[in-house]
Amino acid sequence: MRDIGEYDHRSIESKYSKKWVEEAIYHTKDIKKDLRFSIVIPPPNVTGSLHMGHALNVTLQDIICRWQRMLGKSVVWVPGFDHAGIATQYVVDKKLQGEGKNRLDMGREKFLKEVWTWVPISRNSIKEQLERIGVSVDWKRERFTLDEGFSRAVRYAFRKLYEDGLIYRSEYIINWCPRDLTALSDLEVEHEEEEGKLYYIKYPLEDNSGYITVATTRPETMLGDTAVAVHPDDERYRHLIGKRVKLPLVNWKRRSMSGEEVSAYIPVIADQSVLSEFGTGAVKITPAHDPNDFEIGRRHNLPFVKVMDEHARMNENAGEFAGLDRYQAREIILQKLSELGLLEKIEQHRHAVGKCYRCKTTVEPMVSLQWFVKVSDPRIKDGAVNVVKEGKIRFVPEGWKKTYLQWMENLKDWCISRQIWWGHRIPVWYCKSCGRENVFTDDDFDRVYDKIIFNLIADGKIGYEFTPEEVESILHSPSFTHPNITLLEFYKKYAFHKYHSTEVDANSLRLFFSQDLNPMAMLTEKKSRYRYDPRYKKYRFILRCKHCGHEELEQDSDVLDTWFSSALWPFGVFGWPEKTQDLEKLYPTDLLVTGFDIIFFWVARMIMMGTYLMEDIPFSDVYIHALVRDEKGQKMSKTKGNVIDPLDMVERYGADALRFTLAILTQQGRDIKLSEKRFEGYRHFANKLWNAGRFILMNLDGDLLQNLPYGAPPKSEDLWILTKLNRTAQKVNKALSEYEFSEASQALYEFVWGEFCDWYLEMSKLRLYAKADESLPEEERQKQETKIKAERITAQATLLSVFDRILKLLHPFMPYVTQELYSNLPTSYEENISLTEFPLYNPQEVYPDAEEKVERLKGIVSSIRSLRSDLKIEPSKRIRLYYRASQSEKLVEEFRQHLLNLARLEDLQRVDQRPSNALAGFYGDFEFFIPVEEGIKVTELLNSYTKRHQEVLRSLESVERKLKNEEFLKKAPKEEIEKAERMKEELIAEKKKLEELIVLLQEVKPAGASQ
Repeated sequence: MRDIGEYDHRSIESKYSKKWVEEAIYHTKDIKKDLRFSIVIPPPNVTGSLHMGHALNVTLQDIICRWQRMLGKSVVWVPGFDHAGIATQYVVDKKLQGEGKNRLDMGREKFLKEVWTWVPISRNSIKEQLERIGVSVDWKRERFTLDEGFSRAVRYAFRKLYEDGLIYRSEYIINWCPRDLTALSDLEVEHEEEEGKLYYIKYPLEDNSGYITVATTRPETMLGDTAVAVHPDDERYRHLIGKRVKLPLVNWKRRSMSGEEVSAYIPVIADQSVLSEFGTGAVKITPAHDPNDFEIGRRHNLPFVKVMDEHARMNENAGEFAGLDRYQAREIILQKLSELGLLEKIEQHRHAVGKCYRCKTTVEPMVSLQWFVKVSDPRIKDGAVNVVKEGKIRFVPEGWKKTYLQWMENLKDWCISRQIWWGHRIPVWYCKSCGRENVFTDDDFDRVYDKIIFNLIADGKIGYEFTPEEVESILHSPSFTHPNITLLEFYKKYAFHKYHSTEVDANSLRLFFSQDLNPMAMLTEKKSRYRYDPRYKKYRFILRCKHCGHEELEQDSDVLDTWFSSALWPFGVFGWPEKTQDLEKLYPTDLLVTGFDIIFFWVARMIMMGTYLMEDIPFSDVYIHALVRDEKGQKMSKTKGNVIDPLDMVERYGADALRFTLAILTQQGRDIKLSEKRFEGYRHFANKLWNAGRFILMNLDGDLLQNLPYGAPPKSEDLWILTKLNRTAQKVNKALSEYEFSEASQALYEFVWGEFCDWYLEMSKLRLYAKADESLPEEERQKQETKIKAERITAQATLLSVFDRILKLLHPFMPYVTQELYSNLPTSYEENISLTEFPLYNPQEVYPDAEEKVERLKGIVSSIRSLRSDLKIEPSKRIRLYYRASQSEKLVEEFRQHLLNLARLEDLQRVDQRPSNALAGFYGDFEFFIPVEEGIKVTELLNSYTKRHQEVLRSLESVERKLKNEEFLKKAPKEEIEKAERMKEELIAEKKKLEELIVLLQEVKPAGASQ
C-alpha cells in the first residue's frame, strides 16, 4: 500500500519531457525494413511559436507513432524546421527596423548574419514547445531546410532538373509583392473580394473620327498600354480592327523591355479571349502588367512596356507621373482625364483583388526574368497524377483525392525564384565573358577539400577569398542543427555520409593550397583551383565557366522558393542525393499528416519531386486533418481575439488534456470547434485516471505478486471487465488503423470512465474492504478470512492487470500521466511504457455470459438510481426497495450485495404483488417499488413537474414556430438553426419523461391533493 498523492501535471510533464530527450529513448539505430514505420514531421517555420493547428498536427502524428512503436515497429519520426524564406526575412527585417537599422544599408552579408543570430533563438523556443507537448520524435535526426546537407541536396535537385530541361529562366508575368520585393507563386496570392470602381476611358481614334471607350479597374496601367482588343465577332467594333487609337495623356517617349521606342498610337486588335459583355466589350492591353494581357501580347507580338518599378512606383515610361506611388498616380490620371473630357463614367464594381499571403499588400502583376520548374511537363506531372489515381498514395479522407487531381490537371509552371536574401541561393553562375549559365554542385570537384570549400562558399559561410584560419574556425564551430557536433562533423555525417576520417585545420589547408599552387603542378594541363593574394594573405577559390573557361563568374542573386527545399523533405532528411542506409530503409515514408491548406503548396510538390527524383512515392498515406476553429465555428485570428494558445492550455490543464481533447474532437472531414472548457473537461479525465491509479496502489498488498497462485476463481464482474477491456482494445486498434482518432479516444474515454472507474472499481470495493465476522467461532472465522483473502487477491490482480493495460491503451494519447502511473505499478517490467506492447484483442479473454449478466445488473442499478433522482431522494440515503422478477431472480441473488451497495439500499425484499403506496419502476423483467414513506413528497413533486411540463410545452411551441418560419431558415446562421433543432429534440424528450413521471406520481397521490 502506498499513496502517490494528488495529480500534478506540471511536475510530471516537466520531469518526462526532459528525460525522454536527454535519454534519447526514441532514437532508433537498428532498423528492420520490413518492421519499420517511417514518418517526417511537417517542419514548422522558425519564425514563431506553435499555434493550435501545429498542436493538432503533432498530436495526431505522435499518437500514431507511439501506437506503431508499441506494436513492435522500428519507428523513425524525423523532426525538423523550415527556414521560411519570406516570413523569416520579414520578421528579422521588422526587428532591425525597430532598432533603427535598414536591411538595404547593411547589405546582404551583414543582414544574413543577423538572421543566423536570431533563427536559433526562435528555433529553440519552438523545439521546447514541441517537447512540452510530448512528441516522441528522434531529435538525433533533426534537420533544417537550410542546413548544410539540405543545401547540398537542393543544389543537386536544381542541377538534375536544369540538365533535364525541367528548370528554365524566362520573362514571364509574375505576381510581385511591392512590400516584400519578391515574386510570389499563384498559390501565395490570396484573392479577396473588394468594392472597387470600373473606370470608362475614351481612347480617341487616330483620324479623330471618334473614340473607343474601354473599361478598367486600374487606370494607372494605361500608360503601359500597347493595344486595344475587341472580340472578332463583335459587330460594334469590327470596322475598327486594324486601325489605331491615341493613348490618352501620353506625349513622351516610351520604351519596351527590349529597348525599342513605343508609339503612343496603338492598334485595335481582335482576340477570341475578349469578353464582349464586360464593360464596353473593348479592353486596354497592358502586356507587362496583366496576366491575360501578357498572353494576348505574346499572341499578337505586341511590345511590352513596364510603367512601374519594384516598389510599385511609376517609372520613366510614366512620363510626368514618374516617381508617384501607383495609387497617387491613379488619382492624378483620373483628374487629368476628367479635365480633358476623356473620363466617360465611373461605376461601382465588386471584384477579386490579389494580396500577398504574408503581408496582405495588393500584388502587382509584372513581367520579370524568373526561374521556373516545368511542372506541366509530362515527365513530372504524369507520375504525380498516376500514383494517386492508381492508389499508391491514399488520401484520408478520400475526398481530398479529387481535389488534388483536379488541381494537377490544371498545372501552371512553378515560379521558384524569390528576390530576397534569406534562403537557398540559386546555384547558377553567369559568365561575364560568354554570358552563358553554369550550374555547379560539389560533383564538379574531385578532392574532398575542394568539395568542402565549395559548399562553404555556396552556403554563404565564407566568401571566395579566405584564410585557412577562417575556414578552420568555421568548420570547428558548433553545427546549427546539432550544436553538440562541429560543422565539419555535420558535413561528414549528414551531407557527404562519408570522408569520416577527414580532418581539416589551417595547417593542412595551407599545405593543400600550396600543392595546388606548385609551379610544377601548374605546368600540367590541370589548372589550379586556388590563387594566393599576398597583399591580403588570402586564398581565392576559382570557378571557371564550363563553356569558355573564363574565371569572371557572378552568381544569381535570387533565392529559391522555400517550397522548393520543402518538396525534397521526405528524402532529403535521409541523406539524398547519397545512397544512404537510411534512404534505402526509410523511404518511402508511411504517413504524412498535414492540413488541407498546403495540399498544393507542399503535398503535391513532394509527390512531384519524389516520383521524379526518387522514382518512387514519398509516402503511402496522406492524412488531411481539419481546421481548428473557435466554439462558434469561426476561424481563429488575433483580430477577433478568439485565439486559444496551446501552450497556455498545457500550462493550465496539462499536455495530456490538450492532446486528448484534440484527438477526441478529430473527426474526418469535420472542423474542430474548440473552447477552453473542453480542455478543462479532459483535465478531469486525466485526474479521474490518476485517482483510479491512486486508489488501486493504496489497496494493493505488498506481496500480491507472490500470492497470485492463491487467488480465488474470478467473479462475473472480473470476467466482464476483461471482456470490456478486450472489446475496447479491438475498437482502438481498428480506429487507429483507419485514422479515426475520435472513435479511438471515445472508446477509451467510455471504457475508462464509464466502465472501469464508475462500475468495476465500485464493485471491487466489496472484496477489497471485506472483513471476517468476529462473532464467528475461531475455525469458521479462519475459513472466512482465507476465503476473503483469496477473493481480495483476485480483485487486486484484476484491478492491476486491467489498469496496466488501460495505461498502455491510453499512452499514445496521454503519454505523461500514463508513464508516471505505469512507473508506480509493481508490473512495470520496462522503464518506459512506450517500449511495452500495445494491448491487442484476445478472444480467449471474452466472456459473453458474464458480460450479459453484468450489463443487466448495470441496467437495474441505473434504473433505480434514475427513479431515485427523479423523486428527489438524497443520493446518500439508503432506502428499502421491493421487487419482483422472473429470469432476473438468479441475477439478484448473485449480485445482491452489489445491488445494495451500488443502488444505496438498506434492504431489498422480493414480493409477489405490488405494495400499496409505492412508486414503480422496471428494467426488463425486474420490476421494483419505492415506498412513499422513504421521504417522497408526492404532492410537491407533482406540482413541480406539472409546472415544468407547462413551461416545456410553451418553449416547444416557440421553437417549433421558429423552425417553421421561412425568414428565419433563410437568414439565420447554420449554427443557430442547428441549435434550434437540438433544442426541439431535447424539449420533446423532456416532455415525454415529465408525462411519465406525472402519471407515476398521480398513482400514489394522496386523496384530496390538488395538482
